[in-house]
Amino acid sequence: MALRLRDCGHPVAAVYDISREAAARAAAQLGCQVAAEPSDVTAAAGVVFTVVSDDAAMRGIFGPGSKSLLSGAQGKLFINCATVSPAVQIEVDAAARKAGAACLEACMASSITQAREGTLYLMTGGDAEVFRRAEPLLRGLASSVRHIGPAGSAAQVKALVNMVMNINTAGLAEGLGLGAALGLDLDMLREVFSQTGANSRVLQTDGEDMQNRDHACFFSAAHAAKDSGIALELAMAAGVRLPLAEATKAQFDCMVAGGLGELDKSGVAELTFPGRHGST
Repeated sequence: MALRLRDCGHPVAAVYDISREAAARAAAQLGCQVAAEPSDVTAAAGVVFTVVSDDAAMRGIFGPGSKSLLSGAQGKLFINCATVSPAVQIEVDAAARKAGAACLEACMASSITQAREGTLYLMTGGDAEVFRRAEPLLRGLASSVRHIGPAGSAAQVKALVNMVMNINTAGLAEGLGLGAALGLDLDMLREVFSQTGANSRVLQTDGEDMQNRDHACFFSAAHAAKDSGIALELAMAAGVRLPLAEATKAQFDCMVAGGLGELDKSGVAELTFPGRHGST
């Protein structure tokens, strides 16, 4: 995303990552500063993009203290792209306002290739005026940008997107796994799926990888488990039962427990294909 912003003519001042090696690699490509602490990014830039793994990480970078992104944040704009809970997005929005800063959630759909090419799908949440301020930057990153509503609303939609995607992923894995157990030609089966009601975006992105057991990570099983968990927490608060989401989360939890959490989500096929790590 930083490379894409640079290519669009926006200077990148600094990068920070909990992995110093990752930060150094990115900074070398961008020709920018490696920040020692999150607060150094805020000091160097007027707009700060964040992409972190979970609620704890989000609270960590926006928490109290001199190393926080909110240290010296008066007048800054924070654009938060991670998939975290709506509650945390609302917390961060309130903390940013208190610090005199502006905040926008910009939840992403798609993956690494789309981020580099500027063809992400972005769902935003926050004040409408803040969205208008951020929109020119976001248009360089995405083929589509949609403002959902106030803080937390985009995170709700993203949780549902990933919940349905994860259900589709697990369902496709089971379909291909059963096809393999029956001795069917999986190239044929995927082609038939693509022309019928079994078609899905997941079939396009993950079907061949499942068949070939190629699970290079673009979206980890651990993150799939986490995101399904966010949706289930929302469902519990709303008094709604989601048996398919529950079963899907159990599959990804099983991968994590079996040491497969850092495989791509397509690795859920390893639980269903004959002769692999387990079965459903």
